Amino acid sequence: MDVLMPQLGETVAEGKITKWFKSAGEQVKPGESLFEIETDKVSMEVPSATAGVLVEIRVPAGAVVPVGAIVGVIGDGTRRAKIDPPTAPAARVSPPPPPPAAAAPAVSTPPSAPAESKTAHMRDGERPKMSLNPFFEVRTPERNYGPARWPGGFTVTPLARRLAGEAGIDLSQVRGSGPHGRVVARDIDEAPRSLRGTPAASALGPSAAEIKALYEPGSYEEVPLDGMRRTIAARLTQAVQTIPHFYLTMDIDIGRLIALREEANHAAGKDDGKPAFKLSLNDFVIRALALALQDVPAANAVWAGDRILRFRHSDIGVAVALDGGLITPVIRDAETKTVSAISAEMKDLTVRARDKKLKPGEYQGGAAAISNLGMHGVREFSAIINPPHATILAVGAARRQAMEKPDGGVGFASILSVTLSCDHRVVDGALGAELLTTVKTFMESPVRMLV
Repeated sequence: MDVLMPQLGETVAEGKITKWFKSAGEQVKPGESLFEIETDKVSMEVPSATAGVLVEIRVPAGAVVPVGAIVGVIGDGTRRAKIDPPTAPAARVSPPPPPPAAAAPAVSTPPSAPAESKTAHMRDGERPKMSLNPFFEVRTPERNYGPARWPGGFTVTPLARRLAGEAGIDLSQVRGSGPHGRVVARDIDEAPRSLRGTPAASALGPSAAEIKALYEPGSYEEVPLDGMRRTIAARLTQAVQTIPHFYLTMDIDIGRLIALREEANHAAGKDDGKPAFKLSLNDFVIRALALALQDVPAANAVWAGDRILRFRHSDIGVAVALDGGLITPVIRDAETKTVSAISAEMKDLTVRARDKKLKPGEYQGGAAAISNLGMHGVREFSAIINPPHATILAVGAARRQAMEKPDGGVGFASILSVTLSCDHRVVDGALGAELLTTVKTFMESPVRMLV
């Protein structure tokens, strides 16, 4: 039985095997953990689906492979165990003759001559006509994939294929550095500017080699991109290039909310000697935005290419900072949950997000998000919309500020500045202002959030 790299969400194209729990030749039982994988979003253990002997490990720890790739084999123990590094050469396969339409005049060439041909990009062990793995797309001369025809046939990861398409790079000009010569994402990132063929490619900036040429060797340290940082870079670049952002900022008097929060935390019961809950300001912000989206349903929507999708419930994403990146787990149906329920769910999601234990369904989807930098003392900022969301609410730090009283006197109030980033394709200026005003109303009258 082949052991495959599992699919962890529709947007996850590849994963890294960080650890094998079993060695070749060991017995395995159904449900017993075989290996641990890490993607740009999650880390999880993959269990065995059958009993037998792990007779072969094809992909060692530390290697990155696309979803669907065979990483090991479980058998009855009669097959000799071995470990095949992903770069181990396989038997050479002779390329098939070119199709008649592309046939060239016959030329007699000695077998040892290193003649250039349409298989110049082939690597040892590759099949020129097909791949047994449906996740490895193999290109042949007979098939035209857009502006670039891929001669001979070679493999490329889905992420590399997408990055090449965005940059207008002819993949036939890229030499793969992955297993068996596979073209991977880093090959696209490091491709010289001369290969980038679209106007949009200029926005990607100079290549790594061109940047490094500006600095003295040894004056810097190279930090390779992991899957998460690569995904963040790609998604946010896409966001600022394709989403027409505009920003609305408003000050909110949260004095009554702070008093309500303190009273609620003080009245919280004990659970094993500890408070049953401890509400944060962010918990109230989540609840306020969820209720506001219900009161302004036209803003509870996303752009979907040729249409707008409007949602019945308020699914709110909340940005969580991780080592080397961030992730946005989603509170589903937030308008139906109490502030204490939101608080407990958010704490659980945060812990599992930082351990990379989230499931794809826990960080995908949603129509709006919240990014809070108040705990870092940031007074005000504008956040980049996280596709496919149409809005994101940036929350700064609360501050004491002198304010004029209704009687003309001067007093101090607790003020919170928030900035709503809007996708103008979905949310117009007036609609965005209405949504932000509704958030303000809930936060300045927090009892309404408890009803």
